[in-house]
Amino acid sequence: MQNLILIVDDERGIRDTLRGVLEDEGFAVETAESGEACLELVRKQDFSCILLDIWLGDGIDGLETLGRLKEEGIDAAVVMISGHGNIETAVRSTKLGAFDFIEKPLSLERTVVTVKNAVRQRQLELANQQLQNELSEQYVMVGESVVMRALRKQISIVAPTDGRVLISGESGTGKELVARAIHAQSKRRNAPFVEINSAAIPEELVESELFGHAKGAFSGAMKSKKGKFEVADGATLFLDEIGDMSPRVQAKMLRVLEEQRFEPVGSNTPITVDVRVISATNQPLDSLIDNGRFRSDLFYRLNVIPFQVPPLRERREDVPVLVEHFNQKFSREYGKAPKLFSTDAIEALQDYEWIGNVRELKNTIERIVIMSAKESISADDLPDMEGTYEPAAVSFRFPSFKEATDAYQREFILHKLSEFDGNVAKAAENMGVDRTHLYRRMKNLGIQPR
Repeated sequence: MQNLILIVDDERGIRDTLRGVLEDEGFAVETAESGEACLELVRKQDFSCILLDIWLGDGIDGLETLGRLKEEGIDAAVVMISGHGNIETAVRSTKLGAFDFIEKPLSLERTVVTVKNAVRQRQLELANQQLQNELSEQYVMVGESVVMRALRKQISIVAPTDGRVLISGESGTGKELVARAIHAQSKRRNAPFVEINSAAIPEELVESELFGHAKGAFSGAMKSKKGKFEVADGATLFLDEIGDMSPRVQAKMLRVLEEQRFEPVGSNTPITVDVRVISATNQPLDSLIDNGRFRSDLFYRLNVIPFQVPPLRERREDVPVLVEHFNQKFSREYGKAPKLFSTDAIEALQDYEWIGNVRELKNTIERIVIMSAKESISADDLPDMEGTYEPAAVSFRFPSFKEATDAYQREFILHKLSEFDGNVAKAAENMGVDRTHLYRRMKNLGIQPR
């Protein structure tokens, strides 16, 4: 699309000269001889840049015109022109939102360069705004339940600060999504979102991944490497599954949080950083503290602002909204017409327990969009659903909620493992949970992999 330039000057000779020069440079050009005419044109057309003379004869002057442009939300880059330029006028122009200020007699070469810079700057701003809009949409927390509205409100309050956040919740509830939403709304949003999963990295490598290492620090360290903390300087660092951190890493982490500095593995040279830390866990850290597996002082450093992401079964009213959200998302991605989910299908999805939470629901809807040839989806068309698990009367035989939950989860996991011939990776994918989480849960429940 050709960039459109507006020249506003009460001298016809200047308007015609600038028009000719800018058209030779490939720009489309419109002209106006007054501030009032300028305002009329910008309400009808989208201009990339406006060359605006300060002294416009009768009517409103250039500075007042500039003020009105900004009041009306016109996002064109404005370059002020004056034959009586002074520092005070230039400062006023800048404060009102002008991109630049040039003096008469005009240097045509400088004017062309200034216009090109203004257009380029506007393009960058529009692209950045589009990116921010896409990020905001991408990391939206879907759901209209009371708890989800409260969660979104909490994110909007906390995001602009640098306060440390600890996000707790079951696997698949969207803890990383909350972290990314906080980052996307923060003052660090133009900096990277750096993440590390403590459970996914061998214990002996976690320290190096977090803090980096010097060349020769250990066998295989052929060159120095920046750790996540250094990469996240001026940005956000997301520490996932912090309950799996070793005691040694926890101790070093405590110092970093206290001092905002650290030494890479094998180095005595401290590195100072400015990092906002957001952490997440699906484990009860208070129990880990009681068992001596997690430092209480580190917990209090991380848990400045606690977030609790509810499991899907505690917000069943959000299931229809989530179903439609994923239905539209995957239909767009795969170039298919969105499915129509019948009332009985939605009710069946609401009745399901969703042990894998939103991740499991997401995977289910994606599978339906890809695999089903039907336009309308009824309850009978849903993938094999386990239903509502044990009848309530049967579950009453357990003396505690934990024992009842463990019994169901054991049965459910065994069923899935049997369905996939003992393949833990495939079972985890089908359930919508991380493989490491499934292994950990199997261990806690006394289930041995085949």
